[in-house]
Amino acid sequence: MSVPLVLSSPGAVAFQVGPVVIRWYGILMATAIVVGLWLAHRRARLDGLPADDIIGAGQWAVLAGLVGARLYEVVFNWDYYGRFPSKIIAVWEGGLAIHGGLIVGPLVGAWLAWRWRLPVLRGLDVAAPSIALGQAIGRWGNFFNEEAFGGPTDLPWKLYVSPGHRPLGYGQFEFFHPTFLYEFLWNLVVVALLLVWLRPRLATRPGALFFWYVGLYSVGRFAIEPLRLDSFMLGSLRVPQLASVLGVAVAVAGAVWTRRRSARAVRVLD
Repeated sequence: MSVPLVLSSPGAVAFQVGPVVIRWYGILMATAIVVGLWLAHRRARLDGLPADDIIGAGQWAVLAGLVGARLYEVVFNWDYYGRFPSKIIAVWEGGLAIHGGLIVGPLVGAWLAWRWRLPVLRGLDVAAPSIALGQAIGRWGNFFNEEAFGGPTDLPWKLYVSPGHRPLGYGQFEFFHPTFLYEFLWNLVVVALLLVWLRPRLATRPGALFFWYVGLYSVGRFAIEPLRLDSFMLGSLRVPQLASVLGVAVAVAGAVWTRRRSARAVRVLD
């Protein structure tokens, strides 16, 4: 017998002090960043890497990733932000597109690592589980904001969406797929695979763990995206699925490149 799981957001606001409103979305994003940086620092130390310098680059990468995530959201949702430009900076209301962060953040982090003469590929490997864990935590911000959910469902697990947050044409439905929860769980699986199964197997191939992360996240996102009601669209195509296909292609190419690179290094040593 299945046990029903009905999720219902208590509201976007955690608490208020005078005119200052503290939202759950902001709390969870801050938690995701702090926990991710802690995990990366711990992993870098265990790997014998300059942890403080790597985290220094990582902090700038996080900031750049947040900017990239917001710009991605604004560009692909310009019909809304063009009419309400004041909402562009209202990140506390949600609207950070993960694919935008994944494009900008790692590129900035890798560039800084190169400029600071840090081990770029090993630094990316350190970052990979932290990014996945941060994504998992951040997804609960979508729960409190009542966003990033899927179509109507009568499954035992479901999300209650209040009338004001139901998309146009879905006002008669109460329960929807909790796609934020699906992605949260998938990201936890990715973290476990990266840390427990893949890391020891890829220890001699710097950069491979990061490319595996990109591929694994992209596969999960591709599978979950068709359930969502808020996908960015290009005609009949879902932009996140196109980005996921590109992510898988990058992951495969990167995995092949790191394998050949490591093989060449072994031949040189021999």
